[in-house]
This record gives sequence, C-alpha cells and structure tokens, in this order.
Amino acid sequence: MKFVLFYHSLVSDWNHGNAHFLRGVVAELLARGHAVEVYEPADGWSRSQLVAEHGEAPLAEFAARFPPLSSRTHDYDVASVDLDAALDGADVVVVHEWNPPELVARIGRHHRGARGRRRLLFHDTHHRSVSAPAEMVRYDLADYDGVLAFGETVRRRYLENGWCARAWTWHEAADVRVFHPIEGVERERDLVWIGNWGDDERARELEEFLIEPVRRLGLAAEAYGVRYPAHALDALARAGIAYRGWLANHRVPEVYARFRATVHVPRRPYAEALPGIPTIRMFEALACGMPLVSAPWRDDEGLFEPGRDYLVAADGEDMCRKLADVLADAGLAAELAAHGLATIRARHTCAHRVDELLELLRTLDAPARAAAPAGAARSVPIEENTAHA
Repeated sequence: MKFVLFYHSLVSDWNHGNAHFLRGVVAELLARGHAVEVYEPADGWSRSQLVAEHGEAPLAEFAARFPPLSSRTHDYDVASVDLDAALDGADVVVVHEWNPPELVARIGRHHRGARGRRRLLFHDTHHRSVSAPAEMVRYDLADYDGVLAFGETVRRRYLENGWCARAWTWHEAADVRVFHPIEGVERERDLVWIGNWGDDERARELEEFLIEPVRRLGLAAEAYGVRYPAHALDALARAGIAYRGWLANHRVPEVYARFRATVHVPRRPYAEALPGIPTIRMFEALACGMPLVSAPWRDDEGLFEPGRDYLVAADGEDMCRKLADVLADAGLAAELAAHGLATIRARHTCAHRVDELLELLRTLDAPARAAAPAGAARSVPIEENTAHA
C-alpha cells in the first residue's frame, strides 16, 4: 500500500516527542514493503526552533542516522500544497493534529472524490481535546474516515463532542530499532531525566518528584531537554543537576546506559484529565532497560504492571524512598529493568502499532462495513479489533 503522512515534523524532535513514534511507524511500514511519503512544513515550529538553536547540523545527522526516512517540505501557506500530486495513488492518508486546520479541511475535501479508493485518518497525540477544546472545534473532520486517538479518554472526547463519527485508540509505543539496552557501558551516575520543561505544565511536579529528591539524596544527576526557563535552570543547579540541553532522540539509549535509574513525570493535563496515557518517554526508557520510578498517573488502560515494570511514588517523600531503594538494591533494579523491557517487547513496539493500524484498515474495508447503515459502526479501541498485543 501507499501511505501519505502529513506530520508537523519527521526530522525534528525539538519539543516534539511525537516525532519519535511517528518515525518508528514510518520505519516499520517501510520495512514491510509499503510505500511511504511524509510531508511537513519547511518552517514548522519544531524544525525552525531546532535550526535556530543548533543550525543545520542536526538535520544532516538525522539524514545520516535514518537514511530510509525523509520528508517533503511544503510552505506553511496551506493553499500552496498541491494535493493532487501529494495524494496521487495514496491508499491511506494520515494527518497529524499539529497541522493547520485549513490544511486538515483541504485534505478532507479532496478526499470526497476518493471515497472507497483510499482511507483518510486524523491522528491526535496531544491533550488539547480536553485542555483546549475550542481549538479542536476548528478542525473539520467531516470527510475523514475516523480518528486515531492516543488514549481512550481522547477517543471518547472526540465522539462525545461530535467531532467525528468514528475513533479508535492507538497508543504511542517505542521504536525498538532505536530504543534498546546498550551493554558494556558503565553506569557511572545515579539518575537521568530526559524531557522538556514546557509551559509550566509540570513545574510543580518536576520540583517535587525530580529536583527535591535529587537534592535530598545527593544524587549524581543530569537533565536533558528544551524550553527550560531561567528559574528552572537555577533550580536544577541548586539541586546539583547538570543541565545538558537538547538531546537528539537516537542518542537517548547511549545516555540511559550511563545511568542507574530514571523518573517519569507526566504533565499535569495528562495526569489529571487524561488517565491511561503516559508520556512516550516512559515507553522509551523501559525499552532501554531502565529502572524507572514514576510520579502518580492512573494506568486505566492496563498498559503496564505498576510495581513490576516500574515503581510508583505517591509523593515527593515516597519518590525519595523508592529512588533510594532502586539505587541501593541491584537485584530490585535488575528485576524492574527486565520486566519493563519484556512488557515493551511483548506489547508496546511500533511493530505492534502498525499491526493494529493494518488490522483497522482491513476492518474498514471489510464487506460487512459496506453493508451496514451509515454511521452504524461502533468506534472501539484498535486493541479490540485485533488480538491483544
């Protein structure tokens, strides 16, 4: 099949962690012999910020590290995108939610004349459906075959608000071609945090579950990520956490390999309003065999086994205790690392998600669907349409 994907960015993951999963999906589709074309704006926010901060070198490094992966750039002026050329011969079109509403609508209108010959899906990997619903109302999905939502809460929100007729849960996952344990490296330091500070969506949480425990325990720690304001950098420095800046995602496994543990601190909108959705960093850390202690989040969808794949800290005091336990008990650390890695490999790789996507497409194309009354299909998580992976 030919897949055409409209992304915010494939080549830049500057404050754009979704790029890790999107890259993994493209790599998996290519490995299975599908044709894939990716479009992204030449002046997209993530790409522009990366170049402004680091120049063109990261783009060249991406091309060298991921030679099969490439994207075609277009102007942010969506009227200039030649959809006749872009969608020619496409069997499946996936439009990521960080595209301008005008482009989303144009692709939908273009799809009207191709119904039955291709599938058009909208892909949501953010919390705006809950935190900023007025923004999502701007997206016209009337001509889309459905929505891929990265959590059950988001899927339900689309249906309850009448934004689409069908929606399926499609969680993010780890690209195990990139994220895997690296043996033979000395774990010389205690704790690493890889994540962006963002718009103060988890400032309190990072203070409680990362900065203060490191200070109290006197850990040798480092932090990687972007959008750290001056007060955040000061807080890191006071706790003795060395700030290392942006880290290209393909370098993450080699960094994890030097540390004995990491923490997962979800943003407040996810922890409070989107239960069941971890950050993608959690999938990636477990895929690298990292012992992990998490700030509270509700795994309502049963993605993991809390207490076996990772430990959960109820508050800052508990984080101190659990980090101390993991760092002092090599057996506990090894058990957590092994169990978390096994769970990722059994259920949460990009290969699993491509399996789910292909099964969904087969379901949409099944004769039973053609015979059903319009709007009669029940929208369910992709996992319910496949053998549970």
